Amino acid sequence: MRDLLLLNARLLDPATGLDAPGALLVRDGRIHDHGQNLGTPEGVEVLDLDGACLAPGLVDLRAALGEPGGEHRETIASAAQAAAAGGITTLCALPDTSPAIDDPALVSFLARQAGGSLTILPYGAATRSCAGKDLSEFGLLREAGAIAFTDGRRAIGPARLMRLALSYARAFGSFIVQHPEEPSLAAGGAATEGERATRMGLPGIPPAAECMMVERDIGLARLTGGHVHFAHVSTGTALEAIRRAKAEGLRVTCDTAPPYFDLNETAIGEYRTYAKLSPPLRADEDRLAVVAALADGTIDAIASDHQPHDADDKRLPFAQAEPGGAGLATLLAVTLAQVHGGRLPLLAAIGLMTDRPAKLLGIEAGRLRKGAPADLVLFSLERGWQVISGKLPGKAQNTPFDGRALEGRVLGTWKAGQRVFG
Repeated sequence: MRDLLLLNARLLDPATGLDAPGALLVRDGRIHDHGQNLGTPEGVEVLDLDGACLAPGLVDLRAALGEPGGEHRETIASAAQAAAAGGITTLCALPDTSPAIDDPALVSFLARQAGGSLTILPYGAATRSCAGKDLSEFGLLREAGAIAFTDGRRAIGPARLMRLALSYARAFGSFIVQHPEEPSLAAGGAATEGERATRMGLPGIPPAAECMMVERDIGLARLTGGHVHFAHVSTGTALEAIRRAKAEGLRVTCDTAPPYFDLNETAIGEYRTYAKLSPPLRADEDRLAVVAALADGTIDAIASDHQPHDADDKRLPFAQAEPGGAGLATLLAVTLAQVHGGRLPLLAAIGLMTDRPAKLLGIEAGRLRKGAPADLVLFSLERGWQVISGKLPGKAQNTPFDGRALEGRVLGTWKAGQRVFG
């Protein structure tokens, strides 16, 4: 592997607060040095970045890959292509596939599939077949490489089962990722309960369904000493409960996804199924609460929440269409919209997709540290582009941001020093 010198970069490293012009030297697939006045070592390939931003490769805390069982929606190869185009170099894969990732052999299989362009960290199924009845074999799954445990898009409903899951995960040095939605209140719902859903004749999901599950599981975290992580939090009341739990010192963390700070329930328009998500898009006051929680540090990470679907899943009446949106290629650019709007500093925004999720997972990623793997993303803050469904990289095209003009474009992605995009 030839050494690489990246010159004239704007170096961004949220872990150390670095935001300065400089260069970065890659040697044997790792970051050898960075800063100013590195010189030009003999035999290196030199690339002038012309002032573009160079940051650690993004760490995506949660994405569905389709494979195994849903290859008509997305394959691991197509997801890796979309991830590279979005600057993502490490991705945590949800286990609610077909079959579910509830067997050590499947964990090992998934971790090996992306090749050299992407690190896949599989979640283990918290319950067998993600069915919410019997716990999986946490110890064996953890030994095989499961990064944590979750039932993906399904909430772990029974309180006793969640209590056991938190206790067992703690024993194996791991945590539980919960889809925070009280199942009986959410069953059959298609949009956030309220005036809009009523006028459109859509079955509603009350926003309280999220906070009820969050409050319950905070109580169980207090009881067990376990670590619960709430996925794609979307309401102000749930975020306030999480804020209080953190102040109490409980092992409680959370993430959100770009639709919940960039869009509100009006995006469903006239039954626009690409904007049907789970949890559903909320009222604007909840969107603003998510923005505030990003700024004050309550939210620990921004994840893509990538949920691939094909046309047959979405070209249905709104209530029958599958929820979820493609999010790999748009993760960085939609987050940067908060920077351009003055609501989030640049380093804080990048940190929510690099250093902070890496720390949560306990992995060596998300930093421009000497000796670390040279997983890097190069992007322009100002360069604009338009999201067009049908022209996104990868297989999944069901984006809620279809037609959106964005500023912030990925120019290149490197995995262990090898350029995989751009």
